[in-house]
Amino acid sequence: MLVNFPLFLISFAIYNMIVFLTPGVAWTDVLATVPMQSGATWTITMGDALLALSLVFLFFEVLKATRTSARSMFDHMLSTLVFIGALIEFLIVPQAATSVFAILLVMALIDVMAGWSVSMRAARRDLTVESMPDNLV
Repeated sequence: MLVNFPLFLISFAIYNMIVFLTPGVAWTDVLATVPMQSGATWTITMGDALLALSLVFLFFEVLKATRTSARSMFDHMLSTLVFIGALIEFLIVPQAATSVFAILLVMALIDVMAGWSVSMRAARRDLTVESMPDNLV
């Protein structure tokens, strides 16, 4: 059952925990700075880190979408519910009206669209032909 867990729920939970439990923290706060060989400094913000983690989740969600089983439909429905919940939060909750949340929402939409479209193509490919006409054999 844990395989069917929608990974984007973790991203949205992290977002909500940071926004509501630590109100002084901004998504533009610097998490780390990395000196580069070129002499420049790469600055990683809290929002950058959450988006990078969410991209990893998106990769695994797309991999999960390639499974063809009865459980995969349940997984797609859960991903759709996560997207709908996040969309409602984006539209209603003032703390969710940020670029970081909007990009998370787009990633969740891509997850939903990829999951359903991969399932549709896999279902179309799984059609079997019972009998073939004699002129094709």
